[in-house]
Amino acid sequence: MKAIRHILLLLATALAVSSCAVTKIKDISLVSTGVKYVVPTSTRSMDAMLLLEVDNPSIHFNVSDVTGTLRHGDKALAHFVSGQTSIQGKSHQVYELPCTITLADGVSLLDILVYAARTNKLEGLKMDVDLRAALKNGLSKVLEFHEIDLSQFSR
Repeated sequence: MKAIRHILLLLATALAVSSCAVTKIKDISLVSTGVKYVVPTSTRSMDAMLLLEVDNPSIHFNVSDVTGTLRHGDKALAHFVSGQTSIQGKSHQVYELPCTITLADGVSLLDILVYAARTNKLEGLKMDVDLRAALKNGLSKVLEFHEIDLSQFSR
């Protein structure tokens, strides 16, 4: 009987700890974004290093298979794919995320430069992003974020 009590106590403790971790996962936030550098690799693509300031009160996880589209209104400007990064648990820090950006059909580098010269603080830019978040034990989930207003990250 004591053994059963101990097992139930251990299960209850494990459940309480895991539910706290799940609750904190919802509190993970992307505080700000930035660009460390952009290097043109052709007339239609470029390599870039993105800066992501993440507040993670939860557990360590890896981010991979990041793909997305940058849009102004309904017009796609560029598509991007990214490498992998690890987000440390119980931390607030800036992470570097390498990515390759390819201009959308019908968009030229000159169009992007003209747009950048006219636009202030990322107004009108939206992004759709899909990514895979994985825990150390291999458990993973594809997350989809749509209509992210990039002006909320401008300073």
